Amino acid sequence: MRLPQDDTFNSPDTTNLLDRGSQGVIAKPLDRPEGPLKVSGSATYSAEWKSDHCAEGVLVLASIAQGTVKTIHKDAVLSMPGVLAVLADEAMTRRSTQGTAGEAPVQGVQTVEYFAQPIALVVAENFEQARDAALTLEVEYAPSDTPVAFDPESADAEVELAPDTEPVEGGDLDQAMRDAAFAIDVEYETPGHASAAMEPHATIAQWKGDDLVLHGSYQMLSYNVKEIADCLSMAPENVRIIAPYVGGGFGSKLGITHEAVAAAIASKQLARPVRVVMTRQQVFETVMRRSETRQRIRLAADETGKLIGLGHEALVSNLPDEEFAEPVTQATEFLYSGENRLLKVDVARISRMTAGSVRAPGEAVGMQVLEAAMDELAQATGIDPVELRKHNIADKVPVEGTPYSSRMLAEALDQGAKAFGWDQRRPKPCQTREGDWWIGMGMASAARVNMLVEAEARVTLKADGTALVETDQTDIGTGSYAILGQIAGEMLGLPIDRVKVLLGDTSLPAGAGSGGSFGAISTGSAVLRACEMIREKLAKALGCTEDALELKDGLASGGGKSRAYPDLLAGKDLAETGSIKPGDTADDFSQASYGAFFAEVAVNAFTGETRVRRMTGAFGFGRVLNAKTARSQCLGGMVWGIGSALTEELAFDLRDGHLVNHDLAEYHVPVHADVPAIEVILLEERDAAASPLQAKGVGELGICGAAGSIANAVYNACGARVRSFPLTLDKIIPHLPDPFTEAG
Repeated sequence: MRLPQDDTFNSPDTTNLLDRGSQGVIAKPLDRPEGPLKVSGSATYSAEWKSDHCAEGVLVLASIAQGTVKTIHKDAVLSMPGVLAVLADEAMTRRSTQGTAGEAPVQGVQTVEYFAQPIALVVAENFEQARDAALTLEVEYAPSDTPVAFDPESADAEVELAPDTEPVEGGDLDQAMRDAAFAIDVEYETPGHASAAMEPHATIAQWKGDDLVLHGSYQMLSYNVKEIADCLSMAPENVRIIAPYVGGGFGSKLGITHEAVAAAIASKQLARPVRVVMTRQQVFETVMRRSETRQRIRLAADETGKLIGLGHEALVSNLPDEEFAEPVTQATEFLYSGENRLLKVDVARISRMTAGSVRAPGEAVGMQVLEAAMDELAQATGIDPVELRKHNIADKVPVEGTPYSSRMLAEALDQGAKAFGWDQRRPKPCQTREGDWWIGMGMASAARVNMLVEAEARVTLKADGTALVETDQTDIGTGSYAILGQIAGEMLGLPIDRVKVLLGDTSLPAGAGSGGSFGAISTGSAVLRACEMIREKLAKALGCTEDALELKDGLASGGGKSRAYPDLLAGKDLAETGSIKPGDTADDFSQASYGAFFAEVAVNAFTGETRVRRMTGAFGFGRVLNAKTARSQCLGGMVWGIGSALTEELAFDLRDGHLVNHDLAEYHVPVHADVPAIEVILLEERDAAASPLQAKGVGELGICGAAGSIANAVYNACGARVRSFPLTLDKIIPHLPDPFTEAG
């Protein structure tokens, strides 16, 4: 029997109705239903909604890093053709928000906190007029009396323990390092990263009386409504955000950004719709960045390679008073054994745009460094890197003693190694040469925390035998439309073409939003709960027990009877709203998705150029809801791992704090030529403690450690152990052997 209907997830759910369904749509690699709309250009993104008499706004960015705005010379541009207004309202935001409950947006654009902070909005009849006026606008500033450092490594940078955290400490790490048969004590650096989502941030704002309607590109609509309302001192009930299609986010659209509030204020003042679209450069300069990190890893192992101590300390950065600090040690806490440990994150307060959640915050950069250090330990001990990791899989979370809900790490390591051909690897560097290229293999573990968050969804079984799923859950290219439809189809016994999914509108029940890899399992669990209630009523209408009920192809059977839905429903729709809230399971179990990466690279013996030749990833994340979208998420994460390893870094000028590479011409994400054949292996499992679906998050898992596997392959190829990412030519060349040396 299923559990009693309760929206708080306090105990593992072993009901497993999805496995008992008869429709056979769950887990299948079904196409995304909105795919044809997107590839044909028919899907309407935030800046594309038609709105009569829509004015165009362009943000004006500060040309200083710190200080106050003294005078904005508006009159000169207000006389320019088409210009309608120049706004510098103190209700406008000066920082990106994080998209979390209870977070108050930072307002007051007259105070400049970082270079290129938005300080004003110019509105005109068309974009070209607004852009021309924005470029012409003159602004006078007063310098700051208390300047903040630009460089987190500066002696002037204020450094403190990351807010709302405590170091994880156990035993005596220093003594463990002294007693260790093998000890690794190394420091790595990772640069800042940009989300670089395909769709720029954009909003169309329009007032209807006291009600505000926004067409915006956001990930977490139920939070975004509250953020907008907070900025404008209005009730959230009077704000509606519509975002059925979002062109990527990767964390940059978790919270509201500058253009949304500016557009709303302008629309109110001008009494007409206003559209504000950020340029690519403005997105890079003003929206969420991943913090750069400096990480110290200490590994203490006995003569068998078993970890007896583990230290992971990191320095990250953010603006003053921001609570977020890149949670670099998040996976280190539960991944490997070693009771003697110290895990700690410090944050330096500096003058750069807000640091926040970029795809897989914490693990994306923490795992690549931890896994590179583990490779150094494998080299020191002479133990195969795969076997070293398997040898250090803990029985329970060190220090805490929390049990694991489920864990496919060993299986991922074994199956990934077999599929990749790891047994062909030559352990010592500089052993394989093909012409001008050194060839090497590397690997790394993958891990990403699992989170279930509050969500609601309404499911309606219509009198005509079709179903409708409704929630404000967003789809940022991850497959929400497909997955939620598959859950409902399997639970209600309907082919997928008879299930319609409506998303991305705050007039619908509040879903989890897209972020933290929690969207599918959280909002999907709400859909599951709604379907459970519908199934209960169908069984009652049919006159059979719920256990005896079988639903397939729109036909309900049980107790020796069968009736089609239109007949059973007698002309009436059957609607239920399901909900889910995190409960005791979040604390009772350590929940994470796991995997393993394997990479082969070629490093040019003369130039240091590195090419990834092939990659394999094996991943276990509970139930697979859609094999095609899950594989796509893993592929995308591994591509990001290539960028993290070899090309991606934000570069700041430390003289004035401005971002040097603020577009896709200079911020180098991997392109087709950089990405080889990638193999993804999905390991089927069930995790009853992770969610009622018995599924875990997968969206970010594919990046967590991927760059480490590439760095390890570079070392295996040519002996270059580079501890500063990305591994660019200038960093590799000093470590290269004599290029005329033959492979040994």
